[in-house]
Amino acid sequence: MNKYKKLFESVNIGKCQVKNRFALAPMGPLGLADAEGGFNQRGIDYYTERAKGGTGLIITGVTFVDNEVEEHGMPNVPCPTHNPVQFVRTGRELTERIHAYNAKIFLQMSGGFGRVTIPTNLGEFPPVAPSPIQHRWLDKTCRELTIDEIKSIIKKFGDGAFNAKRAGFDGVQIHAVHEGYLIDQFAISLFNHRTDEYGGSLENRLRFAREIVEEIKERCGEDFPVTLRYSPKSFIKDFRDGALPGEDFIEKGRDLEEGIEAAKLLVSYGYDSLDTDVGSYDSWWWSHPPMYQKKGLYRPYAKLMKETVDVPVICAGRMDNPDMALEAVENGVCDIISLGRPLLADPDYVNKLRANKSKSIRPCISCQEGCMGRVQHYSMLNCAVNPQACKERDNMLTPILKKKKVLIVGGGVAGCEAARVLALRGHEPVLYEKTSRLGGNLIPGGSPDFKEDDIALANWFAHTLEELKVEVHLNTEISKDEILNYNADTVIMATGSIPKVFSLGDDAKVFTAAEVLLSKKDVGETTVVVGGGLVGCELALDLVKKGKKVTIVEALHKILALNGPLCSANSEMLERLIPFNGIDVKVNSKVKAYKDGLLEIETEHGSEKLPCDSVILSVGYKEESSLYKELEFEIPEIYLLGDARKVSNIMYAIWDAYEVANHI
Repeated sequence: MNKYKKLFESVNIGKCQVKNRFALAPMGPLGLADAEGGFNQRGIDYYTERAKGGTGLIITGVTFVDNEVEEHGMPNVPCPTHNPVQFVRTGRELTERIHAYNAKIFLQMSGGFGRVTIPTNLGEFPPVAPSPIQHRWLDKTCRELTIDEIKSIIKKFGDGAFNAKRAGFDGVQIHAVHEGYLIDQFAISLFNHRTDEYGGSLENRLRFAREIVEEIKERCGEDFPVTLRYSPKSFIKDFRDGALPGEDFIEKGRDLEEGIEAAKLLVSYGYDSLDTDVGSYDSWWWSHPPMYQKKGLYRPYAKLMKETVDVPVICAGRMDNPDMALEAVENGVCDIISLGRPLLADPDYVNKLRANKSKSIRPCISCQEGCMGRVQHYSMLNCAVNPQACKERDNMLTPILKKKKVLIVGGGVAGCEAARVLALRGHEPVLYEKTSRLGGNLIPGGSPDFKEDDIALANWFAHTLEELKVEVHLNTEISKDEILNYNADTVIMATGSIPKVFSLGDDAKVFTAAEVLLSKKDVGETTVVVGGGLVGCELALDLVKKGKKVTIVEALHKILALNGPLCSANSEMLERLIPFNGIDVKVNSKVKAYKDGLLEIETEHGSEKLPCDSVILSVGYKEESSLYKELEFEIPEIYLLGDARKVSNIMYAIWDAYEVANHI
């Protein structure tokens, strides 16, 4: 019997019945709009694929009801008010396809970003806010909204919901009294200094949110569900300054006492469900949790909301572990499990769980390289581990005309992804890996406890290739002559990269990061990590959690200056975790020599000697493509993939492998 059966019981939001306890969490739909603010084919395919995969409730990414008070560079996301005819037509096509899979779909609507407008999306006009306050990203002071502008936005919420209902949406979600967006800025006294009816008391600060739900209910009827994305706690220490997990601080945003009172008021105003998280743009790592945050981090706050209000509570926040999800529903923590990035990684998550195939679920690794990082920098939504996310039609598997035998050298993520895609298409891949397991750099990279999903991804690749009956040879290093004698139709070289090393004198106690991560070397009690990039910082954090005294020496002006995480939530949290955990950092510094337990470094202030039991080199990797160069002119169809082609990250290794393997 399927132990997760309870997760497949139906649940009601208002009078809308959802077939199971899973929702697609709203994520920015950048790249999913057409030129007139409707849904493009890419957006329709993306949402439909998640409904096809078994998800009971689809909540779209944010759509803006207003583009006059606050300019959003229309139409970078769908908009229910920009061109209602186009929105209804394309929205209807989307909802009809969603409903074919017995799923429901809510449109998420926003009143705007206010002081947290992402600079790449900022129009020509000054950013707006409840009061003249500091912008989150830019050194600008926001312009205070007028009452007429507030009323205009409220009316457009009614227009947007009315158009959504016409288009076949089953309800809407308001975005939100959450994460420090415009409506949340009105609700929080730190940002709202008004003295009119939209400022002062909590009821006044929530008036904007109240009038929105009242307008929608008046336009669409009391039975049309209106849910609210809601954060009962902000984790704000001050403007642009957020708190870390476990940090003792004074909450300057919404504290839990006010969060409870506000929740009661919001439900009394007519909201039919609270989609609960915590955080703000000033503490971005709570709202968009990277791997440095614990799994299920919103559960205590969702449970608090369940104890406070009598409407369904939705809970997201790294809830991809099905045992954790089951426990949350059984113990009354929440009513619905919301999966965002996990459903980017695997749209079939829910169906696989229903079919007792949890090992086949491709894991999200919380890197945010393909999703939030790309939204932030390039205004597009994708997924690092799933090259088909938001490109379902463009990246469909290509049918083959002739079966080929493809020899793959290297079992890192590039080699594994190539083998997976080739097998799915009907080719015959054979993979050789010189070590004892598949995964390549996922194995050392996944050593810290906060990187457990890297190991899960390596295990998923191994399980998937086994399911696909791909011939895999471990502990086997293949030579040039063996490759030539193999007579494969195609050869893929995915031989990875090797750490950059240099001598410091006493090299018996100088190790590479990979050697330490794989527990091949003992660093002693005190160590110095040379290199403050992503690997160096994560290694230092792992070691200090194990009780070691760690110093980072970085040649540049700051840690994570090169090749850091794309998403600010990841990079900002990691940057703050380093000093928070007592890790010393020497920037603008270079290592010179190591002798007799002393590491000599040259700083901007002169020479210095650091006592340490060991030195760990984390200064990058270089391509290992020597075997490819020997074969380049010997084999007609040969490809170079992954770090062997260019040292990069997991995302590009997987994406490039998918692209090449899908067109062999």
